[in-house]
Amino acid sequence: MQAYIDRIGDFIQANQDWAGPITFLLTFGESMVLVGLLIPATALMLLTGGLIGAGTLSPWGVLAWGIAGAIAGDAVSYALGRWLGPGVMRRWPLNTQRSAVARARLFFYRYGFASVLIGRFLGPIRSTIPTVAGIMGMHHLRFQLANVLSALAWLPLMLAPGYITARGLGAMDNAQHIGLAAGMGASVLIGCWLLVAVMRKRRQPARANRRP
Repeated sequence: MQAYIDRIGDFIQANQDWAGPITFLLTFGESMVLVGLLIPATALMLLTGGLIGAGTLSPWGVLAWGIAGAIAGDAVSYALGRWLGPGVMRRWPLNTQRSAVARARLFFYRYGFASVLIGRFLGPIRSTIPTVAGIMGMHHLRFQLANVLSALAWLPLMLAPGYITARGLGAMDNAQHIGLAAGMGASVLIGCWLLVAVMRKRRQPARANRRP
């Protein structure tokens, strides 16, 4: 797997014009039901963030392509769920991933809109939540709103560790890089806030059940 990641990294460095489309394919595949389990997108996003921080890649094209891929992948997974309906969970390949599907269904049942918003940040159910949302009949506009908002926060969050490592604390002397770092920092804060909000919501029913 590491050799595969290294080859992609070498190709991106040698063919910078392809960095955006490759990022689109990675984030699209990462967001597709089950396919996302097979793609090492996290490692590749760290690598891409490092290339951006080193000045090898322009950040804006990568961000635009990557966010578009994440939105499209979730949208296709959602559409598949709406189209195929509940019966798809008894068919291959979802019937081979019953525990993952069960976790995603429970998460969606509990949190609804918030599950789509925060689910992208949770690796084990990231690629399954959109399909479950479609199967459960979530309203199209509500799903797409959560889809877009989560993608806008998720991709900078994925790129941030590699970017910050490559730049170093003493290298933030360029206004463009300062703005990008601020945007990534905001994405990290948004992701943390979403996670805290969901966890608080999860604790409330448990507290209510313990009351005499």
